[in-house]
Amino acid sequence: MAKRALITGITGQDGSYLAELLLSQGYEVFGLVRRSSTENFERIGHLRDKITLVSGDLLDEVSIINILREHRPQEVYNLAAQSFVQTSWVQPVLTGESTALGVTRVLDAIRTVDPDIRFYQASSSEMFGKVQAVPQDENTSFYPRSPYGVAKVYGHWITVNYRESYNLHASSGILFNHESPRRGLEFVTRKVTHGVARIKHGLDTSLALGNLDAQRDWGFAGDYVEAMWLMLQQDKPDDYVVATGETHEVRELCELAFAAADLDYRDYVTLDERFLRPAEVDLLVGDPSKAEKTLGWKRTVDFPTLVEMMVKSDLDYVAQQLR
Repeated sequence: MAKRALITGITGQDGSYLAELLLSQGYEVFGLVRRSSTENFERIGHLRDKITLVSGDLLDEVSIINILREHRPQEVYNLAAQSFVQTSWVQPVLTGESTALGVTRVLDAIRTVDPDIRFYQASSSEMFGKVQAVPQDENTSFYPRSPYGVAKVYGHWITVNYRESYNLHASSGILFNHESPRRGLEFVTRKVTHGVARIKHGLDTSLALGNLDAQRDWGFAGDYVEAMWLMLQQDKPDDYVVATGETHEVRELCELAFAAADLDYRDYVTLDERFLRPAEVDLLVGDPSKAEKTLGWKRTVDFPTLVEMMVKSDLDYVAQQLR
């Protein structure tokens, strides 16, 4: 019998890469999608005939219970969330409903239907926010600096709570920034690589950005979903930081991205106050040694390769739109 897995947030960047990975491992894959007129299936278009989409919502526990009863997955990966930090300032309550309480509803549904289901919670480096130590590992204190970060801390601790209270195989992956050609256009990496492509194709003459000194630990999403899967293959559930251990400035991102299209970023990048955060996070850089040691996880794509991959993809993407 093939293993069955349910992915919430399957239409997102991580959901699409995770679905590909699970299919390659012989899983039957179910994806939770909301009944919404604006649902975007672009990232999973090439997988539509290989996966089963089921209708439900993290705001509605009954829908999750019904899905678990009907499809009986052995693994549940909770990737669904209002995942954009900037939006969480505009919609703090909605962010709390989906990103925090949504986790409780999934865990409670698992406890009710089948406590043997293995659960993965997508935690975030944004939980560290105003960092209490550099680099950050599994024992670093949280100090979130946005409604999104606060909601993620709740989701993280409720996962630990259900694991310890009900003996669930529930693991939490504290993932640092991970990017890919499938990243949403609102995220700074994709905003830069897409901006480069538009400038290269003569559609724009400049790219407005916020804080160029902001530093992040950026990895490749395709590598990071493997860590999620590895967590649920362990005998014991646990929490793991997944990161590269390196940090790069937005300025370096610009430098590499523009260079990949034979351009100089200094000729095109302008600063715009509107893109500065109300509270900027400090030096987010993760220590992945526990994941490397316990899970045997290793990243395969370095930062320059990742940026180049994204620019190349966006040059093709913009060229297609021009046809």
